[in-house]
Amino acid sequence: MRRAGFNSVMNGCSSLASKRGKPRNFCGAWPYNYECSEKGEHRPVLLEEVLEHLRIVKGGIYVDCTFGRGGHARAVLSKLDERGGLLAIDKDPEAVEAARDLHEHDPRFTIERGSFTMLERLAERSGISGKVNGILFDLGISSPQLEVPARGFSFLHEGPLDMRMDPTAGKSAAEWLATARQEEIAEIVWRFGEERFAKRIARAIVEARRTTPITTTRQLAAIVARASPAQQRTHPATRCFQAIRIFLNQELAELSMALPQAVRVLAPGGRLLGISFHSLEDRIVKRFMRDQARGGDYRVAAPAEKQYPALRLIGKFRASRWEVMNNPRARSALLRVAERLA
Repeated sequence: MRRAGFNSVMNGCSSLASKRGKPRNFCGAWPYNYECSEKGEHRPVLLEEVLEHLRIVKGGIYVDCTFGRGGHARAVLSKLDERGGLLAIDKDPEAVEAARDLHEHDPRFTIERGSFTMLERLAERSGISGKVNGILFDLGISSPQLEVPARGFSFLHEGPLDMRMDPTAGKSAAEWLATARQEEIAEIVWRFGEERFAKRIARAIVEARRTTPITTTRQLAAIVARASPAQQRTHPATRCFQAIRIFLNQELAELSMALPQAVRVLAPGGRLLGISFHSLEDRIVKRFMRDQARGGDYRVAAPAEKQYPALRLIGKFRASRWEVMNNPRARSALLRVAERLA
């Protein structure tokens, strides 16, 4: 049965230990509240557009590559019947912990801790590769990550300079800045932050660390602000923080690795959705979908001498004025949609 295959992804992977039984059914409804997160605070962007363009089949299989706090995932689950399934992935241990209740009470749902570069391997283990009806990438960082000072993503609050999606893996921002060469810092800030004052900022960071280790978010923000010209539309540290975060978490490299996997995992007619919040990640999604629609560089299954289009472009979509008024984070969100060809 397909359901058994879907549940088999739990075996041999790093998912939460399942204590599932049959869900308690009240008047035919699933017992979990799919309308909001546990605290009722997280509002997923472009939710109506995502549900519309996933074209959800009640018995279908879907993948949420960036669970976050589960806003999109819960909405998708609310559209599925008992035959359907949702596999979610997130490298943030706090996001995985936030999914624990949902994971333990809904047998249609599986959460995996790790990078979405695991997508194809997880799909193959679960027996759903080539059968997935829709895949969503909601890129960037979530509101809870920004709002918790201890995560070190935001300079609006004082906190340790960390910036790792998974705080248990790799170097923190403070550790990297303590040893990185000035030229390397400048390159990262320019490439991933598109910051035209990257060299000046890198020089200021290296000079500052000679006196005092740079260990907190506001400490770094102040250094960047002093090195940057006045009268900017956004805080001078915005691009620098973005660049360091993208570099430490290998966000663009992992996205480039995961998108071809998504095409291979999708069933014919399945939908691929990507929500981007800045030009760097949107450029990767845009070019990937365009090349796949032309039968270009990313094509995986066709022989080298003859390449066929793998995707059909559906379009791009932005948040409505009403949504932006109620959720300012949606202002910069851009959804791109493509459909898997046979």
